[in-house]
This record gives sequence, structure tokens and C-alpha cells, in this order.
Amino acid sequence: MNSNFYYIQNESPELKEFPFVSCLLSQKVQQIILDSWEVGQRAGIGIFSFTEGKYEWSLEHKTYPLYPNDSLIVQPWQALGNPRGYLEIGAFMQLSILPSHWTKEGHLILGDWSKISYSEQVVISKLFLSNAKPIIPRNPAIGQLIMELGQEVQEQAFGYRTRVPQIVDEILITWARTLGKTERNNQDFSQTFLQLEQTLRANLEHPWTLEEMAGLAGLGNTAFSEKVKRFSGFSPLNYLINIRIAEASRLLKSSDKSLTDIALETGFYSSQHFSTTFKKLTGYTPRDYRKIHI
Repeated sequence: MNSNFYYIQNESPELKEFPFVSCLLSQKVQQIILDSWEVGQRAGIGIFSFTEGKYEWSLEHKTYPLYPNDSLIVQPWQALGNPRGYLEIGAFMQLSILPSHWTKEGHLILGDWSKISYSEQVVISKLFLSNAKPIIPRNPAIGQLIMELGQEVQEQAFGYRTRVPQIVDEILITWARTLGKTERNNQDFSQTFLQLEQTLRANLEHPWTLEEMAGLAGLGNTAFSEKVKRFSGFSPLNYLINIRIAEASRLLKSSDKSLTDIALETGFYSSQHFSTTFKKLTGYTPRDYRKIHI
């Protein structure tokens, strides 16, 4: 296989079968070309893996040094490039994915091509958004997968139409797992717990599962449940219910929203479910609680 490849959607017939891939390349830069890599937005989710040289790229007005075996992920609305406007001498690989939908609020829909479940896509997007430093250092796994992806597109061997989306899924899962593990190693659980709570409070309407919450913390279900229980005294799902009831109480006292609207906004699937849970935990129905506090 040629280790250098360069495929661009609508220009390279090899990508016609895979409209969710906007760019797939392995590029060796042997001389500086001015005005070749200015800071700006790039199409799709950009995943870069560096193999030779040292790069200094700007992402959202912050400059990061990038070394061989480092990986970098760029979200669709972020500005990326070299502040000096050119590509440094070296080598890197790039995969750009066009999701069906991805917002700054963390709503990710990859598309029908992906076999990653919706709940796992939620975790992936939240991990990406909560990660302040979008680099995974000294981890060659992402680069190896991009190289394998390039080989499938280049050789078009039997089953490549099946393998290409599988490898793209594997790249995203590998990134999320590595990111979760890195975050877990870099901080104690109190910080993880604080970040998790902030994410839950900002997305209470989402039907969170144990698997999703554990994924955000970079832990397996059992280890996550044990840590949350020791830290808060509650199981993860009961802790989530307490957060929902606390927010519902605030809305009952400070807004004139209907009980149904408050129920849905705080993650209850119906006003009846909300009323039953609220009375069980507070001793009041939502309606009586509102009367008392207005």
C-alpha cells in the first residue's frame, strides 16, 4: 500500500460510496508552502494524527504543540490552522467526518451509516465538549486506524464498503475511550463528579442511562456506581432524580411554567410521573408545593 493518500469528497471517486467522509489523507510535507494552512473553519469533525515533525497549530485562538503519535480532534464550528499561515515540514494524517447533526450543545447524530447507538453518541459528544484540551498525546492507535481506513479505500478489497464505516466508528470509540481514561487519570473523582453534575444539570431533559453517565466519567458501570455511592450516598440514578427534583422545585417557585412543561424540562416522561416522584421525595404534590411558595 502507498502510505500517502489523498481523498476529497466530490473530487475523489473512491469516496463516492462514503458521503459521510469529507476528507481522508496521509500527507508528507517536504517544503513550506506559504498561505497553505491559514486559521479557519474546516468541514466536519476533523481527526488528525501526527507521524513526523513538530507542528504548532491554533485551535480557537489557543496554540498547541503537536508531536509524532499525538492526535487532535476539531469540532465543526472551531477555527483551526497555523497562525503563520503555512504547513510545517513533517507528516500527518487527517480524517474529516460529516455528521448528520452536531451542535455546540452536544447534540450529535452521526447518520445511518454508523452502528454506534444514540446513547453512545451522546456520551461521545459530551466527552468531546467537556474536554478542555483536545489532544491525546503519544497514542498511535488513532493513526493506525486512519492508515487502515486509507488502505481499505485505496485497495477496495472484498467487504470494504462494510469495513470503512466500521473503522470510522472504531476511531470515534477509541478516541472516546482514550479520552475518558486520560481524564480519569488526570483528576480525582471529586473533579469528575463535579463535571458530571454540571453536564447532567445542563441536559436534564435527556433520558440519561447508567451507561451514559459511566461513559462520561470514563468508568465501567460497576466502578462508577460504587464511586458515586461512596461520594454522594446515592446510586447514580437516584442522584440524578434528586437533581431533577431540585431543579423542578426551583422552577415551581420562580416560574409560571405549566407542570407538564416543568416535568419534560427536568427529564420526567410525563406530568403524572413527575407528580408521583415529587410527592414521594418532598411530601408535597407539585401543585401544593407551588401554592405554598408563591
